[in-house]
Amino acid sequence: MTLALALKAIIMGLVEGFTEFLPISSTGHLILAGSLLDFTDEKAKVFEIVIQAGAIMAVCWEYRVRIASVMSGLTSDPKAQKFMLNLIVAFLPLALLGLLLGKMIKSALFKPVPVALAFIIGGIIILWVERRNKLNPPVVRVETVDDMTLLDAFKVGCAQAVALIPGTSRSGATIIGAMMFGLPRKAATEFSFFLAIPTLLLATVYSLIKERDVLSMADVPMFGIGSIAAFISAFLCVRWLLRYISTHDFTVFAWYRIVFGIVVLASSHYGWVVWAE
Repeated sequence: MTLALALKAIIMGLVEGFTEFLPISSTGHLILAGSLLDFTDEKAKVFEIVIQAGAIMAVCWEYRVRIASVMSGLTSDPKAQKFMLNLIVAFLPLALLGLLLGKMIKSALFKPVPVALAFIIGGIIILWVERRNKLNPPVVRVETVDDMTLLDAFKVGCAQAVALIPGTSRSGATIIGAMMFGLPRKAATEFSFFLAIPTLLLATVYSLIKERDVLSMADVPMFGIGSIAAFISAFLCVRWLLRYISTHDFTVFAWYRIVFGIVVLASSHYGWVVWAE
């Protein structure tokens, strides 16, 4: 592994970790960062998915006590069983639609301009939801993730499936969707974290198996460095986000998405940056 490749792996890992759990789309940022770094071949696409495992390990560590409690209670604790069932139900919409439409979406939308448009549209939706919540506060039906029903989980899972469109943001779709369905901001954010565990880990395993022909043992250092960078940055981001949402809404992220998307579109239109496809 060359120094240049190691630096690319670190940068991509940091981008993944700092954006995975914010409502600003890690996939969109990785596509743009990869384009700028000329890191866009088939191996790079696998790398972008695999380093998500590093980011999700940060959530596993942050919630290690809760996760251990759920796992130990699966055979005897109805509360743990309900929580696990909710995660499975919420995971299914994205998994099924991903298998059916994933290839088509990747070929058509995994490009800088569609990502930029998704940034802008997603930002407008977040602004609309936050404004609506201020003018007409929704009735909170679900105080904590443990109070969610199977129908609640399915609705949030359908919201997460929208994130198959790159630039939408998996965490943004699940959090905003959950808030619209009656969860408070903290519970919506925590369920988004927990739902990320099966979603990202299974995506990593699936990608490694599917694309094993383009990988070799020589790629292990690159994947390792990227995953470590993703873990560290994601851990810092998760800790910060949990504090942030206690006193703030997501308006600042919405404006970031809109401005960033406009900059990408302008740079593409005027040729300031040659974005790789």
